[in-house]
Amino acid sequence: MDSQSSYDSMMGGMASEETRATTSTAAPVRRRDSAAPEPAKTPSTRAWPLPLLVAGIVLTALNLRPAITSLGALLEEVRDGLGMSGSAAGLLTSVPPLCFAAFGVMAPRLARRFGPAAVVCAGMVAIAVGLAIRPYAGGTAGFLAGSALALMGIAVSNVLMPVVVKRWFPDRVGSMTGLYSMALALGTASAAAVTVPMTKALGGHWQAGLAVWAGLAATAVVPWIPFLRARGTLAPAPAATARASDGLRVARSRTAWALAVFFGLQATAAYITMGWMAQIFRDAGVPAGRAGLLLAVTMVMGVPLAFVIPRLASRLPHQGPIVVALSVCGLLGYAGLYVAPAGGAWAWALLLGVANCAFPLALTMVGMRARTGAGVAELSAFAQSTGYLISIPGPLLVGVLYQHSGGWGLPLALMAGLMIPQIAAGVLAGRDRVVEDEATR
Repeated sequence: MDSQSSYDSMMGGMASEETRATTSTAAPVRRRDSAAPEPAKTPSTRAWPLPLLVAGIVLTALNLRPAITSLGALLEEVRDGLGMSGSAAGLLTSVPPLCFAAFGVMAPRLARRFGPAAVVCAGMVAIAVGLAIRPYAGGTAGFLAGSALALMGIAVSNVLMPVVVKRWFPDRVGSMTGLYSMALALGTASAAAVTVPMTKALGGHWQAGLAVWAGLAATAVVPWIPFLRARGTLAPAPAATARASDGLRVARSRTAWALAVFFGLQATAAYITMGWMAQIFRDAGVPAGRAGLLLAVTMVMGVPLAFVIPRLASRLPHQGPIVVALSVCGLLGYAGLYVAPAGGAWAWALLLGVANCAFPLALTMVGMRARTGAGVAELSAFAQSTGYLISIPGPLLVGVLYQHSGGWGLPLALMAGLMIPQIAAGVLAGRDRVVEDEATR
């Protein structure tokens, strides 16, 4: 199995990766300021088993989407239970990118102060608590508050995953990004596929069907606990981080802006798909259980492709051709949903699943478009926060168009139209350059 062989090779190369990672962060600092005192030695990385770190990354990735896709599978029941209009439901589907934009920008600062492990661990706790309380908080406001808490934990973890990968696996960015992207896609698909039948097994109460996902988030807390007191093993020394990012203004980089726009438009498509695709199929006469399964098919396409695409992208000097290929699949899928949503449902689900793999491609480009770990942290926070801010209006506008037009023609036209600027931004972001060269003062 390809992922297993990649994992085995990571185990065998642990010592050499450790040497390369240490050299890439500490050595430049000593050359720039030879009079500076040596940083305090951190615990040996061998004291912390690499498999535990990999397990933490994978379990974290599994929890980065069930809060959203489980809601998409039960959106009609939640709307009925809380008395939501179509516009209010559109607002609910816009909450994820809003929270990701608001809280994601805080992640680098929190990581520098507390260490990435502590921030990710706290993020998993926030997800568990938020998912447990939101179905029972009472009313739309309480549901939104619980969702926001869970999404805050997702936001900081979204930003820090590329940072951890760049720090620990500098020569395997594609492979490790593929590994956690596979886990993310698996968690996304699992929530979409099993939420409806699991809700029926739990007595048919949508509250129980949503709350059960808190258990998965609680499990993801455990692997990070041994690393909480070992900040230095998961991040460069604070002085090194400060010097590495000195003078870096990511917002001055055209590549950073192109990547942020690409990230935002692919996120718009993804959250519209996760929030509304099951409803499109249900309105076309597809039973609720099958509609949830179709959404799961869309999400599960990311499991194999999320491993293949980052590895392929990391080997190419320009990622533009991959951007174009994924976007064409999206255009075909939207056209199919308009012409024959029920008749060709499986084909459209597959095509949109391929198109959604723009997300792991964007994450891979974040790791490739910066030279240093500090640069990746800044670029990741900028691209994701700005990108999610761009994506906020999309799901809300789809809900408004759906309610006022009484059908899916206008929303699908909007989704297809947004693919054109997504292609343009992705091609620009895929050029072989790094933001440090464009954004350093």
